[in-house]
Amino acid sequence: MHRMTRRGMEWLSAAADNPVECQQIWADDPRMPVLLPTGRFFDVLSVDQRLGLEMYDRLTRSGMPFGPTVVDRKAQRVGFFLNSQSRKSFTHYLERETSTPPTYRYLDEGSAVVVPGPIPLCDDRYQWLRPPTRRPEANPLRPVALATALVASAELLARIDRFDEQYPTPYAAVAALPEESDH
Repeated sequence: MHRMTRRGMEWLSAAADNPVECQQIWADDPRMPVLLPTGRFFDVLSVDQRLGLEMYDRLTRSGMPFGPTVVDRKAQRVGFFLNSQSRKSFTHYLERETSTPPTYRYLDEGSAVVVPGPIPLCDDRYQWLRPPTRRPEANPLRPVALATALVASAELLARIDRFDEQYPTPYAAVAALPEESDH
């Protein structure tokens, strides 16, 4: 289970409309999720859970730069935190990757996101895949990495879905093999 550090809690609670109240909520119950406005301290790229988990795995394995990441198990969504005012940069790189981007939501000024408490349990609705450990440093590669991982992960999942349709059973896969010839 991933937990927030004290510096991560300070950074996230500072984003709240009432930082002192947010800190008190977490002091009383470190599992308690809170609703935080997006756009001031951070933006969030939100995608379907299946796509988000593939993106998370791809970003982690490749060592690409990305920030805190949250999962909402009930809504089946994954949210990737970006520095505030990253929409233009993210959109620019996404358009360079594909002319038909996968479905996503970009949360910035005027939106909000629910974040887990600092110490969620494994069966909590909201959990950290990658909790904040401190205030994330501005990194111009983060929007590029997320745009790239979004498109690559969506393409991989589409190919896997086509495989499942084409070969629903082992017999279907064997039947599709070319016949052997005696040469």
